[in-house]
Amino acid sequence: MALASHETTIRVRYQETDGQRRVHHANYLTYFEIGRTEMLRSRGATYRQFEDAGLMLVVAEASCSYRAAAEYDDLLVVKTFVEKVGGASIEHAYEVIRDGTIIASGRTVVVCVDGEGRVKRLPQWLLA
Repeated sequence: MALASHETTIRVRYQETDGQRRVHHANYLTYFEIGRTEMLRSRGATYRQFEDAGLMLVVAEASCSYRAAAEYDDLLVVKTFVEKVGGASIEHAYEVIRDGTIIASGRTVVVCVDGEGRVKRLPQWLLA
């Protein structure tokens, strides 16, 4: 069961597509990132605040499974779920949905590091 969830709506822009007007596969990872940052914003914080505190969340793992292609001008819902929180990491799961149908799903693990890339514990204000 997810610890938290959030939904973000995205309209596919032309520059995100290939020659067949379909979303290039790499852009789904961008949609996942949008989902993560908007989830953080919905909880009253921004990723900018995180960086201003001298910390970064770096992607340590990423995967995506594709079921159908999104196309130019499609309206997509990105559902983001917090699946697991460790001392220095957060595991997210994602669903990209068009017209009520999941067209892609994925997972990332982000790790908290300082400016030198050293692993740091997640700040308490992020966990609250």
